[in-house]
Amino acid sequence: MNRHVRAMRPEETHLIVDYFLKADAQHLARLGVDPARLPESSAWNTLLREDFQRPLTERQFFYVLWEIDGALVGHSHIGDIAYGKEAYAHLHVWQPDGRKRGYGTLLMRDSVAIYFAEFHLERLFCQPNAYNVAPNRTLQRVGFEYLDTIQTTPGWINFHQPVTRWLLTKERFDSVVAGRREVP
Repeated sequence: MNRHVRAMRPEETHLIVDYFLKADAQHLARLGVDPARLPESSAWNTLLREDFQRPLTERQFFYVLWEIDGALVGHSHIGDIAYGKEAYAHLHVWQPDGRKRGYGTLLMRDSVAIYFAEFHLERLFCQPNAYNVAPNRTLQRVGFEYLDTIQTTPGWINFHQPVTRWLLTKERFDSVVAGRREVP
């Protein structure tokens, strides 16, 4: 398996927008996404492209695309970015047949390395829906530490829900996670 994680380019924003807007209701519910909060396609693409015009120190979002054997299979991104301090990560494998293969762990670890390097973060949080087992398992394998489970609205496209809060510090990433396939 040949994997590659790279920064998304401005002309690729449609890949993210299409992933959400074309997803079925059951998948969106598993993600904790409220379809009524999803912007219309052109407005969402414009929002993401405008963010590309900002320097990294002022970005609202930063997306990476995931490739396996040359094919795009998913993405990760950070939002709520406080440059040099912290951000909140998200992860998505796009096609059902690409899930439950272990790709997410390896790709997310590579994504995290980019986030820490590019944004000089001290902490990286992630808050997946508590009932969505796959990302919670992935985060644990990557090296994130469980904080707690709370009720919140974790993002601008989400509904109020139980989320499992995870944390990965730069120190932990450097000492334990970097270079390892997975954390036991």
